[in-house]
Amino acid sequence: MRAIPLTVTALAAALLLTACDDGGGDKNGKSGSACEIGGVSVQIGSASVAPAAGDTGEVPVSITNQSTPCTLDHFPEVVLGDGAGKAVVPALKGAKAQKLKLAKGDSASFSITYVRGEDGAKTSLAAKTVKITLPGTDTSRSFPWKYGPVAGKSDGSGPDASVSAFQQVGD
Repeated sequence: MRAIPLTVTALAAALLLTACDDGGGDKNGKSGSACEIGGVSVQIGSASVAPAAGDTGEVPVSITNQSTPCTLDHFPEVVLGDGAGKAVVPALKGAKAQKLKLAKGDSASFSITYVRGEDGAKTSLAAKTVKITLPGTDTSRSFPWKYGPVAGKSDGSGPDASVSAFQQVGD
């Protein structure tokens, strides 16, 4: 008996989203259904820290919806800052973003993978913060970066780091 109210609710939500969103977002690039920091909690989990220069580490980031249903559509924007400048972390090469719909209480995660740089090296970014912005929004949240310097790419194009696609957590 519970399937009927859920089906009706899902249909109503889909119609409401269709009526509100032309698929291109508003003039600021925001989608009315995008998950936004404040409506979702963002936490950095226990990292697999790269212990020495040249080693690879991974920092998991989890998102839990605390509000109305919302959608994660594309990759998160991740920016490392060293106090004097910033570096955007690109999406993992070959990764494909998937559209995830999060009901209240649902969670998703992504990972920041990085290569540890040498302390004091010109090619390393002495990151102090990581700023995360969810796709389709302008609101961000900053966290301390406690995982050491991040190596630069050999071609000088930015940090030797990447962001994975969102993955649904749980059922």
